[in-house]
Amino acid sequence: MRLRKKTRERLFIASFLAGPLAVYLIFVIWPYVETFGYSLTEWSGVAPPSKVVGLKNYADLFHDSIFLKALTHNMIILIVFPTITIVLAMFFAFMLNVGGRRGGLGGVRGIGGSAFFRIVFFFPQVLSVAIIVILFQAAYESNSVGLFNAIVIKLGLTDANHPWEFLNSPTFVLWCIMFILVWQWVGFYLVLFSAAMQQIPRDYYEAALLDGAGRTQTYFKVTMPLLWDSVQTAWVYLAVAAMDAFALVATLTPGSSFGGGPDEHGEVLATYLMRNFQVLGKAGYACAMGVVIFFITLILSLVVMRLTRRERLEY
Repeated sequence: MRLRKKTRERLFIASFLAGPLAVYLIFVIWPYVETFGYSLTEWSGVAPPSKVVGLKNYADLFHDSIFLKALTHNMIILIVFPTITIVLAMFFAFMLNVGGRRGGLGGVRGIGGSAFFRIVFFFPQVLSVAIIVILFQAAYESNSVGLFNAIVIKLGLTDANHPWEFLNSPTFVLWCIMFILVWQWVGFYLVLFSAAMQQIPRDYYEAALLDGAGRTQTYFKVTMPLLWDSVQTAWVYLAVAAMDAFALVATLTPGSSFGGGPDEHGEVLATYLMRNFQVLGKAGYACAMGVVIFFITLILSLVVMRLTRRERLEY
């Protein structure tokens, strides 16, 4: 009797899971499998694949100088973008929640108007990519009208007759893209970390301050250990974002198609993939590139989760 009841329960649960699981297999897993299959062929992207070439596309990737350059750029973004974003978001969140003056008996409080500052910092997240592109096209304008050129001219670093070519400069183009990424995402993680900090009992901060700990010691000894799970999650999502950056590079940087910057100095894997797929007609080669990006992202996520694993602290 008990066995029949357990069987009915399992069938009942399975009936609810079957639909979502089928949708996931059809629309998520199957495209990955299909992409891997196409990556083993010489496919133009229009007609069915005409020839199976095995692992030739993968071998060609690692002899492709533009692919290796794009991979290097993604690795630079992967190191710089998440690091700066998390450091700034953690710092601002800490200041908003604990950065105010001490109250009586060593109590702590956030700065005045912290709710307003959270809204201001989060504002870039509600903007579409199209609006962000228009804003920064104006800011990076290569004349004295552009915001950043107006600043460097005002600082005396150049003059109006020799403005800086931000997006047309091999030196600046990748850093300009990373600046936008940090500006776009730091507010989101500020709100995330701020919400997590509000769950930390104020007694911890008050005890640390009464024991003579300064703001810096409180940050590293109290806040960071208790927020480590949130930091780990942020690292994984920012690592995935760092392997993309397609929209900004494709729309902001100069290039024949999908941007890439001067001499591919702003090229990333996503833009090079799309150029091969839609412009050059090398869809099989592009699929091989997509498979490589998938495994790089997967491995990076697993490595980050492994390296940032710590014993969970309860509070």
